[in-house]
Amino acid sequence: MTSEVFQANDLDALVAALAAGREMVVVAPNSTVNTGWVTGGQRHTVSTSAVGGPGVVPMRQGPVRAKELQAARRRFVPPPGFEEALVALESGISVLVGAPGTGRETHALNLLAHGEKDPVFVQVDGAVDLSRWVPRPQGVHGYLVVEPPDPFALRPWDLSRLEAPLAEAGARLLIMVADAPGLATSLGDHLGTPVLRHSPPDPRKVFSAHLRDACTDEDIRNRLMRALGPSLFDDLLPTELPPRHAAQAAEAVARLGTAGDVSCSEVLHVLARAEASDLVAQAQEDPVLLAHLLSLSVYGGLDRDIVMERATDLLKLAGPGWEQTPAAGSTCRQAGRKQVGATRQWSVPGTLRAVGAHFTRQADTDTTGTVSFYWPAVGNAVWEVLCREHADLLPLIHEWLAWTGYEPAQIERAGQAVAAVAVATGGRSLELLRHLALTQSPSAVEVAARCLGEVVRYPATTAKAESLLEGWSVAVDADMRNAVAYACRSDRGQLRAGKALQLIDLLMETLSDDVDDMTVAGTIAATLVQRFEEGDSRARRTMLSQLRDWAALDGVPGQMAALTFPAMAGRDLPWCGDQILSDAGMASAMVRLTGHALNESVTYTFMRDVLLSWCCELDSAPQLGPALEELLQGLVEAREPGSLRWLLSVERGPDSMPGKHVATRLLTVWRSRTSTPNTD
Repeated sequence: MTSEVFQANDLDALVAALAAGREMVVVAPNSTVNTGWVTGGQRHTVSTSAVGGPGVVPMRQGPVRAKELQAARRRFVPPPGFEEALVALESGISVLVGAPGTGRETHALNLLAHGEKDPVFVQVDGAVDLSRWVPRPQGVHGYLVVEPPDPFALRPWDLSRLEAPLAEAGARLLIMVADAPGLATSLGDHLGTPVLRHSPPDPRKVFSAHLRDACTDEDIRNRLMRALGPSLFDDLLPTELPPRHAAQAAEAVARLGTAGDVSCSEVLHVLARAEASDLVAQAQEDPVLLAHLLSLSVYGGLDRDIVMERATDLLKLAGPGWEQTPAAGSTCRQAGRKQVGATRQWSVPGTLRAVGAHFTRQADTDTTGTVSFYWPAVGNAVWEVLCREHADLLPLIHEWLAWTGYEPAQIERAGQAVAAVAVATGGRSLELLRHLALTQSPSAVEVAARCLGEVVRYPATTAKAESLLEGWSVAVDADMRNAVAYACRSDRGQLRAGKALQLIDLLMETLSDDVDDMTVAGTIAATLVQRFEEGDSRARRTMLSQLRDWAALDGVPGQMAALTFPAMAGRDLPWCGDQILSDAGMASAMVRLTGHALNESVTYTFMRDVLLSWCCELDSAPQLGPALEELLQGLVEAREPGSLRWLLSVERGPDSMPGKHVATRLLTVWRSRTSTPNTD
């Protein structure tokens, strides 16, 4: 793969990069230019022929239709540097360098049309040999040469030869070239002719221009803008949005607005579905593009290297047949297919651009950063298209997502992707989730859990997801039960607190002293603490009542209560204090759970430290004092051995130990109630 960064004089490397990533513009039938000119840089491209495959004979040149040119002029938003480009264009022959999809075609047409009332233009295919080409003697104001396969094959004298006939005809020639690092400087040095750099115009201005052209009534436009709401610019028109996308957004708003007000989310949904359909159609015959499109749909917003690496992982997992053979009319099958040719070799920027990715560089670097769709909703829309048209890929995708790695962000994205597939299939793909969860991957259980926790909130998948959660809760395999325990976390999905506790109750009945079961128990404990920390007062009281019931049981339930209560109480001492003073039932439960945790040798230290922290808080929060007094009085009344152990340890501590005076006083009460004080 060629480097993405070139020195200006590194001509050989630059030519190689252009050859690796170039795309050829093919003129439409009858030599006309379609609405790509209108929408600010819409690409109408096909890849170069596969190696060994038949070539495509392009049209050589043809007129730009007046209707399309007029629309391009009406909707034009001058990009940065437009006035300077007009001056440079007066030389007669110029080069315009810009990235596809950024409005460079519209820019080129408006440069050539400037100052002309009814201009006539001819578009010339880039494959035309300019060393033999001649302009018409009259009747044409400008020529646009589109995408020469190798701009460095042009020689300065080839262009010099055209200067006189162009001047005599009163026409100008503009050569449009796809941008690459260092290209403009190198090309200018090579050709000795002005090289104009195209920068995309403000997408919000492009949106306004296209909406104004599509909807001429100002009152209606103002109403639509109000209906779109405050999220218009952040969600629909981010500052980095290409003009082509901004134009599509305006057209969608105008079209949907004919039936009344339209919301920003509705417009985004329509745009995302259209974009996803186009991307899948483009990628379905190229395994490399398809792999990167799927990877971007999962990991969009993360580091570019992650997206690229996971795409490579998918290609490797699919096997050599999938990687080497483009499917004819359908997405690649995994086995038994006839090889029809080699796939195109893509550069990194070319690959990302082809799958609709936006690259956001990190500060002070050109090579690292994140990639994402311009509209994040495109990711889920890709799954809708894939599930509808290429469901045969779903087993492979599930296996791929199971091996997503250790990083929490990647696990989260993988789980969301599996959930999106489940929703898109109406829950049918959940049949594949068991195999995913049992995959011998360190992330498989959490990926499955995130999927289950997510799909319970969608009507099409709720019943199936709840059935799986209940069935997995009593499954023999510990991984399946562990997935349920993860899914019960409020930060892993949308399970209601009551439903989560019901499932945890089922899980508790399956636990034993087996090593695998202890792993499940650890996940349950962490889930309970997380649920308590994030829950409201009602949910917290329900959880503490559950723990009190477990504390009365032997074995794992009793150990779970002892293990989790100190962590819960330590998370929010003020709340615990309020409950003790305001709710007799909660006060009794906390006394029972505190004594239970102090009685267990494994958890004594944790509970001791929570009580000492409570004592320390009294100086800064004296309102906690009455609640602590009531809790400790309850422990004395219960006369548990762990409580006596704590009181004695505080009494025997240094004078500076918090709670010392309280412990001394309560020990006096304890001893007064027995003729033979226990001095253990």
